Amino acid sequence: MNVAELKKDAEQRMAKAIEVLKVDLAKIRTGRAHTGLLDHVMVEYYGSMVPVPQVANVTLIDARTIGVQPWEKNMLSKIEKAIRESDLGLNPSNMGEILRVPMPPLTEERRRELGKVVRHEGEQARVAVRNVRRDVNQAIKDALKKKVVSEDEARRAEDDIQKITDRYIGEIDKLVEKKEQELLQI
Repeated sequence: MNVAELKKDAEQRMAKAIEVLKVDLAKIRTGRAHTGLLDHVMVEYYGSMVPVPQVANVTLIDARTIGVQPWEKNMLSKIEKAIRESDLGLNPSNMGEILRVPMPPLTEERRRELGKVVRHEGEQARVAVRNVRRDVNQAIKDALKKKVVSEDEARRAEDDIQKITDRYIGEIDKLVEKKEQELLQI
């Protein structure tokens, strides 16, 4: 693998770490409703487990309420049960053809706990990015030992990898800070 391919690989793997962080942060409930909250709630549909958005329209009724309208009426009770039993702490109410899922306001203590969770997720993403940096730097050193690249080329590549790493760590910090601000809003 040449240096350009190593850099491209590092970029892709670091971008993947950012995507994973975004998904993980989206699961953390603030006080606001958002439709992505139910993306990971699984419901039984004709013998297989599928996410709620694959069997129902998930919409926002207002800032603190999610509306779930199943495509088949017989799915309403199953979806209600799946949401209630999920670890999200939500209590849907059946309105006949639609489920209303109100978002309870967060207590100050719960906000602090969620802030710690957000910082932990951010640290996991930073570790993933640093691991990619370590792997790529090791590959560069191996290429140098095999005399595939020159010392100057290896040094420049390591500097470039460090710049890429710094950019992604900065992006992670921004995402974590934004999520913490969301949690503190009432």
